[in-house]
Amino acid sequence: MAKVDVLLGLQWGDEGKGKVVDVLTPRYDIVSRFQGGPNAGHTLEFNGEKYVLRSIPSGIFQGGKVNIIGNGVVLDPLLFMKEAMELAQSGHDLTQRLFISKKAHMILPTHRLLDKANEAAKGKAKIGTTGKGIGPTYTDKVSRNGLRVGDILDNFEQKYAAAKQRHIEMINSLNDLAIQKGGEAVSFDGLDELEKEWLQGVEYLKKFQFIDSEHVINKHLKEGKSVLCEGAQGTLLDVDFGSYPFVTSSNTVCAGACTGLGIAPNKIGDVFGIFKAYCTRVGAGPFPTELFDETGKKIRDIGHEYGAVTGRERRCGWIDLVALRYTIMLNGVTQLIMMKSDVLDTFPTIKACVAYKINGEETRDFPFSIEEGIEPVYVELPGWNCDLTQCKSEADFPQAFKDYIAFLEKELETPITICSVGPDRDQTIERR
Repeated sequence: MAKVDVLLGLQWGDEGKGKVVDVLTPRYDIVSRFQGGPNAGHTLEFNGEKYVLRSIPSGIFQGGKVNIIGNGVVLDPLLFMKEAMELAQSGHDLTQRLFISKKAHMILPTHRLLDKANEAAKGKAKIGTTGKGIGPTYTDKVSRNGLRVGDILDNFEQKYAAAKQRHIEMINSLNDLAIQKGGEAVSFDGLDELEKEWLQGVEYLKKFQFIDSEHVINKHLKEGKSVLCEGAQGTLLDVDFGSYPFVTSSNTVCAGACTGLGIAPNKIGDVFGIFKAYCTRVGAGPFPTELFDETGKKIRDIGHEYGAVTGRERRCGWIDLVALRYTIMLNGVTQLIMMKSDVLDTFPTIKACVAYKINGEETRDFPFSIEEGIEPVYVELPGWNCDLTQCKSEADFPQAFKDYIAFLEKELETPITICSVGPDRDQTIERR
């Protein structure tokens, strides 16, 4: 029986997973998304065009491949419709090669309001969510109040009305809390129009095949077909192992592929871990190697570090090897993929955090909490001062860049098999 390969992010998301899935897809028969919602934007560039995918697997551009949205994903029918229609207008008809799990949970219009109401009720302790309803949808899933894609096929109107009414009562209660804390209540203005569009999205969903994805994927494996599983966000945003509570609401680690697609652990083959040559984070939460100076601004400007979906400015810092060692361990990473190496082309010196100093004690282990009192311990390496975007193969790499790769491989005890030296599909160099 064939194995399933898993591709996921090792930092706080935004590592460039979409591009790599697109590059690797020709080697696979099926590409499946296993968790997350439309707050995760995967950017792909090729043939002079730029695409941002939110819910649709990044293998969709490689013709003839089966693409599956798994049960671990939360799907907003309205945003899905807009995304799919944009792709259709650019010549990519998805209806024959994109399949959706009946067990995937749906994001309702009131989930968005619940998201905002939850944040408002937290006051100054807000997490900084994207406001797209991801967290409340996963909360409904865990509390056994969710609405799934398969529910569209059976008594849907009654199920939707009950879920909507429950949400309205919750929002009113949260509004009271927000006002008590000196904040503002979330308005229901515009809900009717949003709901109307959302229901159009539900109708649009019916153009696609709803499947029992766990059966479909396992049957493909029995037939010897190859599967690539695509994660969203990054490991440090995992609800169990990330920088809690500043995390997403799903399991972004490799184990999430098992629960998000119905795959047994012994079916996992290679695990591709993606990381940037530096580090970024969007929204609130701890970030030990964050740079608040001109260096951080320079990384942001060169790397165009702004959210693909939200446009939010990303916080930037040096690479954190303490965190990377931790996420490699959690995921059982077999191959590393380094992205955006070219962003550091003009830096005379590059720093890498190899340990944390906590209360005067140095540690190489990722601690329970990284919110306070952590001092990064850096190693300085010489920059390569060379335009990596012009490199066509590993032989073109300058020696200082080769040394940087060798240093990372020694620290992380895992081979770096792919280096990205630019945003385009062709600017992806495999190492032998």
